[in-house]
Amino acid sequence: MDRRSIVFGFTETSLGLALAAASSTGICAIFLGDARSSLLLALRQRFPQDELVEGEGDFLVQLSLVASFIEQPRLERKFGIDVQGTDFQRQVWQALRDIPPGSTVSYAQIARRIGRPRSVRAVAGACAANKIAVAIPCHRVLRSDGDISGYRWGVERKRKLLEREAPGAMAQAWLSPTMLSS
Repeated sequence: MDRRSIVFGFTETSLGLALAAASSTGICAIFLGDARSSLLLALRQRFPQDELVEGEGDFLVQLSLVASFIEQPRLERKFGIDVQGTDFQRQVWQALRDIPPGSTVSYAQIARRIGRPRSVRAVAGACAANKIAVAIPCHRVLRSDGDISGYRWGVERKRKLLEREAPGAMAQAWLSPTMLSS
């Protein structure tokens, strides 16, 4: 595998600190947290073979677009993403990107949606492996009973994202009953 250059930067958001990183293809990581050191360590672990370079210039525009999207995930995403994972993960992440803001699904619904109804745990694993927070909206996946379950970036952040996307209203089921039976 060739060594790539990954440009990164930090920005403050209402959800705490965010780290965004980009390859030459697009944003390849959005991490949420509280400390620069832990976010940078997570980035190093995600891209151990790549050169990490603190961004400036044009990258700061991308960083600003990421921050705006975190604050208003109902708006259209105005930056490209570089999605890297297994074929299965990419299927799950595409299904997640198809969930409209303000809607939620269960892991089982995603498994059925991608044609792998017995792969509920694998779907949960793909959600946990997602490195592009908010842009690949794994926060829209709930347990089958509708409760908020774990979230890589913290359950409270997940709750805030869901509230932000559906202010004053319960999130609606994304899949119609006919889609569930197929």
